[in-house]
Amino acid sequence: MTDPRLPADKILPLTDLLSRRAAARRDGLRVVHCHGCFDIVHPGHIRHLRHARSMGDVLLVTITGDAKVGKGVGRPLIPQELRAESLAELDCVNWVSIDQHPTASELLEAVRPDVYVKGKEYETNNDPRFAAERQTVERHGGRVVFSSGDVVFSSTALIASIDDSVDAFQRSMAPLLGNDSLTTAKLEALIAGFKGQRVVVVGETIVDEYLFCDRPGVATESPVLTLSPLEERRYQGGAAIVARHLAAMGARPVLVTAMPSTPLANETRAAIEAEGVEVRAVRTSGELPRKQRMLVGTQKVVRLDRAQRTVLDASAQDRLVDLIVSTVEEPTGSCDAAIITDFGLGMLSSSVLARAQKRVRTGARVLAGDVSGRHHHLREFRGFDLLCPSEDETRITEGMHDEGLAAATWSLLERTRTKAAIVTMGPEGLVAFDRTPDDGAVDGVGTDDPHRSRVRGEHVPAMMPYAVDPLGCGDALLSVATLTLAAGGSLLQAAFLGSVAAGAHSQRLGNEPVAAGDLRRALMRVLSATLVYQDAGLSEPKASGGSRSRAAS
Repeated sequence: MTDPRLPADKILPLTDLLSRRAAARRDGLRVVHCHGCFDIVHPGHIRHLRHARSMGDVLLVTITGDAKVGKGVGRPLIPQELRAESLAELDCVNWVSIDQHPTASELLEAVRPDVYVKGKEYETNNDPRFAAERQTVERHGGRVVFSSGDVVFSSTALIASIDDSVDAFQRSMAPLLGNDSLTTAKLEALIAGFKGQRVVVVGETIVDEYLFCDRPGVATESPVLTLSPLEERRYQGGAAIVARHLAAMGARPVLVTAMPSTPLANETRAAIEAEGVEVRAVRTSGELPRKQRMLVGTQKVVRLDRAQRTVLDASAQDRLVDLIVSTVEEPTGSCDAAIITDFGLGMLSSSVLARAQKRVRTGARVLAGDVSGRHHHLREFRGFDLLCPSEDETRITEGMHDEGLAAATWSLLERTRTKAAIVTMGPEGLVAFDRTPDDGAVDGVGTDDPHRSRVRGEHVPAMMPYAVDPLGCGDALLSVATLTLAAGGSLLQAAFLGSVAAGAHSQRLGNEPVAAGDLRRALMRVLSATLVYQDAGLSEPKASGGSRSRAAS
């Protein structure tokens, strides 16, 4: 015996539907009928159906069969059986049936609903097809009612918007995902490989303070902006957030930093260690660097830089170098990766870098680095496997503001004797650069451009159209890209997963770590969205090899 409350038992062939309708009429139950394509069940549909259900005792929803959906090439996106299943899952829906006619007129003639509900947009619609439907309903004593129209959506408009507003992302992603190394299985395996990786992180610990303020006003004594703080939140940033990302990914990070012995520093250290990060610190004087940002809602309006430069005397520099080297080298062979982050606050002086990085290079399987701020030492990094600067940092470091990005990156790689770089470009995404074979050609094509013959780049688009908060996105990218290389991944895989992590981080307010679960969910959203786009026939992905970025050429 079937249970009409179960989703599968709600889906009825025409004969069963008419039998149920007859029984409802005998029992005095009012049947409300909605009809449409329901290709993508969106919030507008849900409200429409709930409104319809409130008008009677039984809600019947019928959908147009695949063969009669006249909405253009590739429609419907979802087969009729799955569309019916989706509607049957809704508690407000009692019966679902598939109609194989181009309009609902024939079905309305047979069902004769008490109420036929259409969207608000049909109230002023002169379509003869709807006119015929209305005539059929009213001829049998039924009423035609228009839904409230409080929220208007359109499946057709939503699907078209993919092509109109998101196609730049999707079209760049589609050929990229044609690369065999970017399959779901391979990327998931790399994420699983993050677990247990021992990574040493070297750099300044910074306290990021967010002050959430009331609506700004103007002072009475002068035209000065006034802000009234309502709430304060603190985040452990700088090198600490890199280590926190690593711990959240399942790695075993060790943070080598400089810290004073103050209440704020002790509180910060305890918070970092509580997240699974081992902290080894050289004692300094003063206070931890702090950066305050005042926000109204999610909008940052003022930034106060309270970051005093760390001044290490000769003895403290010796202790720091010894601490870095000993952490990397002991126990022998246990350092899967090392990350050096220079935020330009004085901890990593030229002397400390020069003395420490050669030993770190020897002790770590993968060596990665990044910089931030105006006083970094990117020019003095040597022998890294990966650097992750921004385009501005790359150009400023090399003094190459007008040349192509490939030329500036090649100059950086050559100067620092680095194998590869992931250069970030904000909302334009990133380009992963590595060296080409010394044969004077790219992909077998000769060129007179000496820079293009020595470096190749793969563009990866930004994974989110906008950032709720861009703070820390580069740190998320650096952490995940380094773990990917340590897990045996390629540069492209590192750049791709790093970009996914940065996109996930950009959608949260504040400098909180991205966990492995967050990364997997974000990856699935990216891959699923791109596959839907491809399946809809909106793109023609290339068979292999990825895409050559204009920035790279």
